[in-house]
Amino acid sequence: MTAALSPSLDTRSGSADPQRILQEVFGYDRFRGPQQAIVEHVVAGGDALVLMPTGGGKSLCYQIPAIARQRAGLGVTIVVSPLIALMHDQVGALHEAGVSAAFLNSTLDWTETQDVERRLARGEITLLYAAPERVTTPRFLALLDGLRERGRLALFAIDEAHCVSQWGHDFRPEYRGLTVLHERYPGVPRIALTATADDLTRADIVERLQLQDAGRFVSSFDRPNIRYAIVEKKDVTTQLLRFIEAEHPGDAGVVYCQSRKRVEELAQTLADAGIHALPYHAGLDAALRQRHQDRFLREEGVVMVATIAFGMGIDKPDVRFVAHVDMPKNIEGYYQETGRAGRDGAAADAWMAYGLQDVVNQARMIDESPAEGDFKQVMRGKLDALLALAEATDCRRVRLLDYFGEASTPCGNCDNCLNPPEVWDGTDAARKLLSTIYWIKKQSGIGFGAGHIMDILRGKATDKTAQYGHDKLSTFGLGAEFSEAQLRGVLRQLIATGALHVNAEAYNTLQLTDGSRAVLKGEVPVRLRASISAPAARKPRRERGGSGGKAASPAAASLDAAAQARFAALKSWRAEVAREHNLPAYVIFHDATLAAIAERDPRTIGDLQGVSGIGAKKLEAYGDEVLRVCNG
Repeated sequence: MTAALSPSLDTRSGSADPQRILQEVFGYDRFRGPQQAIVEHVVAGGDALVLMPTGGGKSLCYQIPAIARQRAGLGVTIVVSPLIALMHDQVGALHEAGVSAAFLNSTLDWTETQDVERRLARGEITLLYAAPERVTTPRFLALLDGLRERGRLALFAIDEAHCVSQWGHDFRPEYRGLTVLHERYPGVPRIALTATADDLTRADIVERLQLQDAGRFVSSFDRPNIRYAIVEKKDVTTQLLRFIEAEHPGDAGVVYCQSRKRVEELAQTLADAGIHALPYHAGLDAALRQRHQDRFLREEGVVMVATIAFGMGIDKPDVRFVAHVDMPKNIEGYYQETGRAGRDGAAADAWMAYGLQDVVNQARMIDESPAEGDFKQVMRGKLDALLALAEATDCRRVRLLDYFGEASTPCGNCDNCLNPPEVWDGTDAARKLLSTIYWIKKQSGIGFGAGHIMDILRGKATDKTAQYGHDKLSTFGLGAEFSEAQLRGVLRQLIATGALHVNAEAYNTLQLTDGSRAVLKGEVPVRLRASISAPAARKPRRERGGSGGKAASPAAASLDAAAQARFAALKSWRAEVAREHNLPAYVIFHDATLAAIAERDPRTIGDLQGVSGIGAKKLEAYGDEVLRVCNG
């Protein structure tokens, strides 16, 4: 077995040309999208703000400049990253490519930390990864001061830059301290990168990180390989099981829940149903949480049931689905979480179930937060936008891209395009619901929850309607023609548009607002989809192969029988190498690279040259082994 590459193999005397680095180090013939323009801008010393979707190749936008500037004698690149898992995987991948990289985080003991610091001082590291809270410590700043004095500080790369913005979906106060980088080291270029930021968040990033003069590079946010589907929540556990069993048996996936308790319960339910599911949330023992994450990254077909604490920076390429059983807070969060599916470019699903209680819960959390009124107003607007996406009757992708300021045309691949929903006029139902709430408050002096309001309007006799005399109200039974599902849809929209308020301090009771008046007068129409609980008609599912219900890799789908056998042998070999190096298999080679090797049926080292994903160091390290496996 070939030994793991030493970080010392990084050759700073090599070419500083970005195109040569792309080919020789990473094994790719050409840049994608705006990568080349970004790389050349940063290599030349320019600041940059980069917005690029998950899977779009953001890391190369700072890794190649880091290598180029190191080879030009300009020193080390500091990568600010919020997650330990991301640091470990990216450093491991760089080592595999022959690049000297390291991290400083809490997993290192004092001796290991000192060793990294000594290597840094000697100029032996090309990229150093560190968390924002470490970067702003006096000790770390002293290290940077020393590098600057010797002219060895080449670049700052700030990953997940949306974390600096209070308007972003994952605001982290420690990111605010990164302003020190520009103030203390004004001559060192900076590149800030994120996959999700609306106009408000982008403006905040620019202001907080002082990037007013930076080049701005905004890629398309479209992920055409992801199919978006949103269903009305009924029995969500059963709905999720049916979705996984029908569409993704044996596939790797992520299921997002709002609460830790729900994560535990749902993971157990999926496991009981024969799905390889594991829980992940911040309340788990740290060692167990790490083991579960490692299994997700290193094993095939694992479904991770998680809170939003899981996933940022996870580079696993073959996640075939992301499911939400609870509605996220905003479109940015939804987009980033769904973007963890299909990073390899193959078909993937983004599936979400939501209901009235989701809207109530999210509205309550906004109202109960200690934030200022302006902040709450922005958060309500973001929730409204997500609800509009969920309730939409037109193309999901058009709505999603429009939120990020990108025009598009109907995709023909989301649930609404595949199975256009019926639409009904809910204006009359909305007026009757609001009237019921008005008369209840006038009669009883207190508010009531959604279930009781619907019972009254539908004329359902209960102990509560009798107890409060609500069966005598003029609106009792006035909406008998409406189903509970219809009324819940109306309530969701009224809450989202501000025509109804959920009073969290009074047991989630519903209250009229200033916005109720226009709806009551019939001045604001309420139009809704007839039902979003049924699954969309789907295109034929890809053929699946392998054993034990595991899905065949999409990358190998077009290979003939002999090449499929080579691909399977290469995957087994790769798994062995990955275990030996304690890395996820895709860090060694992606499935697409193995498929290209299998199709080429190489006989010599020369036959492997030019295969996408095989750089010079990987060819040196693994070429002979790959030939042995293919010809064995």
